[in-house]
Amino acid sequence: MAVTLNILRTWREPRRVMRRLLDMGQREDKAIAYLMAGCLLVFIAQMPRLRLMSMTSRATDGSADFDMLMGTTFFVWVLLMPLVFYAIAALSHVIARVLGGQGSWYGARLALFWTLLATAPLLLFYGLLQGFLGAAPITAIVGAGWLIAFGLIWVQTLREAERPANAA
Repeated sequence: MAVTLNILRTWREPRRVMRRLLDMGQREDKAIAYLMAGCLLVFIAQMPRLRLMSMTSRATDGSADFDMLMGTTFFVWVLLMPLVFYAIAALSHVIARVLGGQGSWYGARLALFWTLLATAPLLLFYGLLQGFLGAAPITAIVGAGWLIAFGLIWVQTLREAERPANAA
């Protein structure tokens, strides 16, 4: 099934989509692709905010500041944050094990990485609002909505990933 259709379905039935992804077998290539695509989309979502920041800085045209901000943000989101997400996924798996989870390390990674990619469209909208409106109340509401959606979807996908394989 197409990734875009899975993203749409994740907002309605996150556990069912996660079960389908897990039933495809352990595909580490897909998991890392989801993670890298999600991190790249987070980076892209930052562009309007970074442009606004550079335009309001003390520089005359802001282009040097924008280049520096873009380079730093790219480094953080595309090179460093994937490592952080691997650590978060490992920690979530350990916590799930303590709470009785019976899934795999791969399932915990896939749950987190897929959640990042599935919630990225709302994050892109949030980035646009940050660039056009700055710190407006609606921007904060959409940002909080993304955090809540990310948390809810991640919990549901992780619950599915930590279920015993024969309980499906």
